[in-house]
Amino acid sequence: MAPTDAAALAELVNAIEAADTFGEYYSEEDAADQVKAPLLDLDRGTVGFFDGDTMVGYSSAAHRPLAKEVHRVIISGGVHPDHQRRGLGTELLSAGIASAKALHAIHHPGLPRAVDVQNNARNDSALACYRGAGMTPVRWYSHLRHPLGAAVVDVPTPDGLVLKGCYADNDSEFLAVRNEALLDRCAGVPAPEEHWRPLLGWPAFRPGLSFLLRDADSGTAASTLLTFSWDADTEATGARDAHVIALATRRSYRKRGVAGALIHHALRSARNNGFDQASIEMDADNPTGGNSLYERAGFTVARTEVRYTLYA
Repeated sequence: MAPTDAAALAELVNAIEAADTFGEYYSEEDAADQVKAPLLDLDRGTVGFFDGDTMVGYSSAAHRPLAKEVHRVIISGGVHPDHQRRGLGTELLSAGIASAKALHAIHHPGLPRAVDVQNNARNDSALACYRGAGMTPVRWYSHLRHPLGAAVVDVPTPDGLVLKGCYADNDSEFLAVRNEALLDRCAGVPAPEEHWRPLLGWPAFRPGLSFLLRDADSGTAASTLLTFSWDADTEATGARDAHVIALATRRSYRKRGVAGALIHHALRSARNNGFDQASIEMDADNPTGGNSLYERAGFTVARTEVRYTLYA
């Protein structure tokens, strides 16, 4: 694919969403952000199928700049509903796996390789395609939703902590907390700053709904939360969704109600700023608390996705 394919990619992704439900709609600007992502090697990592000027299928592979023990390459893609059941999905998956192998050979040839792909757990045809390629299910992810409104309750900030917003002079603290928390996740590795900062430049980023809790005595950032909201989702669904990502808490501050207080504050802020709902994706195997934290806050499961992996 090329940067000039952003509009065609957005149209394709939205057609796939209408049929397969990933919870994501794209504007052309959103698609351009994806195509320009720092980890996406357009020449080696992407493939697009076209029918004339219309993109009818795509695959992309994103390597990890840093890896330990195993290098995981994440592939994504899909086929337009009008062009499914013609073998394009199998071809695109094969192309994605080939891209993953090529990127792995360039960036982390000395490590074992894992190729990951994720899809709606109800998308039987895609899951069958993954199994046909020798991939196995390894992890499940819950997509949770909160109705805001009267369902938001007040939770006090734990003693000794103070709430701060997200500003240009403290965004590095968000990255530091996230990177420390990632060490407890599956194949979690730190994100380099040069790949983190472009994320905060996306139009969907909502700094006014992003916060950290700081230790009043030491000044240490204890827990952080970032919120995004995509205008394309609002236009397609009619609901303004505050999507929480990168909710992270340092180990030494866990089991003290820190993350719960932060998520409740974010929910109140989203409600007070006119949002209709909030959402978050949760790794079902997260060792730091799982869905229970969000269920206590009033979230319910909207859908489940499954990750398939090919080890080689």
